[in-house]
Amino acid sequence: MKSRAMRGILVALVLPLIGGCASSMDGAAASKTTLDRIKSSKTVVFGYREASVPFSYVGSSGGPTGYSVDLCNRVSQSLQKELQVPDLGIKWVPVTVDNRMTALQNGTIDLECGSTTNTLGRQAQVDFSLTTFITGGSLLALKDAQIGDLRNLRIAVIPGTTTERTLKDAGTAAGFELKLVPVKDHAEGRAAIEDGKADTYASDRDILVGLAITAKDPSRFVLGDRYFSYEPYALMMRRNDPDFRLAVNRALARLYRSGEIIDVYTKWFGMLGPPSALQIATYAVQGLPE
Repeated sequence: MKSRAMRGILVALVLPLIGGCASSMDGAAASKTTLDRIKSSKTVVFGYREASVPFSYVGSSGGPTGYSVDLCNRVSQSLQKELQVPDLGIKWVPVTVDNRMTALQNGTIDLECGSTTNTLGRQAQVDFSLTTFITGGSLLALKDAQIGDLRNLRIAVIPGTTTERTLKDAGTAAGFELKLVPVKDHAEGRAAIEDGKADTYASDRDILVGLAITAKDPSRFVLGDRYFSYEPYALMMRRNDPDFRLAVNRALARLYRSGEIIDVYTKWFGMLGPPSALQIATYAVQGLPE
């Protein structure tokens, strides 16, 4: 299915939703701290990951690039109009799995543009935008590896991720302890299997695809054929700042309603084929009316 046709399907799905009245909001109770700072400084600060291909990583130009980076650029454009700051600048700050939430909480960044899963546990510390992508955990290995039985595998994984927690829970439920090999990021995870330090690398499937296609020899790699988790990605921000969250969600919802999100998706995932029915449905449902 071509991009234009998919956009037509998405617009058809969400058109019945458009036209509703916006709900009122108590302005006195709403916090505008982040928006006020952005307007006064004429700068919004985005956090990005350096090796989370194809969502958020350092591109060939040396700057941040990827699917989530493009979404945040759309947020910036929307903020320019909403705050009436035509010369709004963007400051990009690299973050890691370990410091991304702290960077939000201490004000180092305003929005994380990465590949972070929205979970109830994380919502106790930070807030999230509308869902930006749906994926799930899987395994990457070299073609000659046998990855059917987790019990005998050395599995590279980034500590502190939902992938690590899901794997540990799976091992506990099955009555055995998995052999987990900690790595600091996705690039090190791929290197672990290339160097023989691990049999497989566990992460979200679309990130694994990015790791494979950017390797020196993509034909060496194979993906597991099963998902072992549900990972709804979203942009992460500080808690208790409803006006900023609304501004971010307004930008995303407009992108989804218009169908332009299909062009963004195709740019980064087109080599894998059209978006799944689940992904299309996610865009349609999240394309909230004004």
